[in-house]
Amino acid sequence: MTKIVPKKFDFESIKGISKNQLTQHYQLYKGYVKKINSIWEKLEEEKFPNPNTTYSPYRSLKLGESYALNGVKLHELYFENLGGKKNIPYGNLLRQIKKDFDSYKNWEKDLLDAGKSARGWVITAYDLIDGQIRNYLSDSHDQGGIWNALPILVLDVYEHAYMIDFGIDRSKYLDIFLKNINWAMAEKRFNTILRHIKNPKPHPYPAPTPYFFQ
Repeated sequence: MTKIVPKKFDFESIKGISKNQLTQHYQLYKGYVKKINSIWEKLEEEKFPNPNTTYSPYRSLKLGESYALNGVKLHELYFENLGGKKNIPYGNLLRQIKKDFDSYKNWEKDLLDAGKSARGWVITAYDLIDGQIRNYLSDSHDQGGIWNALPILVLDVYEHAYMIDFGIDRSKYLDIFLKNINWAMAEKRFNTILRHIKNPKPHPYPAPTPYFFQ
């Protein structure tokens, strides 16, 4: 069975978030990697009599699978879109943001509003249902995600993402996040989405994120 290996991220270019905060957050991400590998091992090796909707070991593992796996994917996307040299939006992504939000400032306000309202995550995604960018929020790894919407930018607003540095001041953390967005990564993700739409592969759906963007 193939196992996921934790990715490594360059935290040196991130300003305003301490190495301690980032390192402890990274350890939490590694925990999700370990857990999804364990869940997949159990699902592959064990037999599960009497699966049902009330309670069964199989149901419990499958629920844990979605939580742990999304925990891996969202954290990878989050860490990847921090830091970097280009800290302002540009290119195709900026044009699409202006088209869908009328201005970058409107998108930024909507992102901040979502960041103050979500209990877990905010995902700027390109929705294939109508070809628009929206800011979606999720209260948990496996609650609130929108199917067939491809992530461009991910913001973690769980307390573990900022409490060491900012205490309960989420607004300050959100301001620091905006200053640390890796727009080169966001632009790369959006351009990959555009290429896939214009030149679709034989299979009906893009490969699972975040590996789709590699």
